Amino acid sequence: MSEAPVRVAVIVGSVREGRFGPVVAAWLAGVAGESGGFEVDVVDLAEPDLPLAMPAFGAAPAPSVVAEIGKVTPRLAAADAFVVVTPEYNHSYPASLKNAIDWHRDEWRAKPVAFVSYGGISGGLRAVEHLRAVFAELHAVTIRETVSFHGAHTRFGPDGTPTDEAAGVAAKAMLEQLGWWARSLTEARAARPYPG
Repeated sequence: MSEAPVRVAVIVGSVREGRFGPVVAAWLAGVAGESGGFEVDVVDLAEPDLPLAMPAFGAAPAPSVVAEIGKVTPRLAAADAFVVVTPEYNHSYPASLKNAIDWHRDEWRAKPVAFVSYGGISGGLRAVEHLRAVFAELHAVTIRETVSFHGAHTRFGPDGTPTDEAAGVAAKAMLEQLGWWARSLTEARAARPYPG
């Protein structure tokens, strides 16, 4: 009997005009979909209008805020795993991504997170290192393997796929680890509540 596919949310972290993130996310979603082991939901943070101002602890957000959060929260909650697609801004990750992370808590807990980064000479790897610490605080498990694109705009062809075959190899290795962690943690959460 075959295993059920892992529900993975691919999160597009940049909301900047002219951003390259959707190209990278679409490619990664395609690789994950072709593997047969994943059910992919691309969560583009440019679609909801998540406010920067949060309500006081214990206070309910305004109905308009609840509506915007509702465009993201159920999708994150339904995911078994995440792939965060992030550029690097000023040696770190975008504020839009941190904001989306901070609006959620339980959705990340005891679930695996993988990273695909892009940027200039660093390939976004400094953003990934910062994100690892943030997700550790939220009791998520980050995947060791990553995919990064140095000088990303020159690394993709007109069809939206990388020109270097090594990217696909790296993505498959990352997704294999993500799938293992997603299944293992799903089974663990079902067997006993996470104590975080």
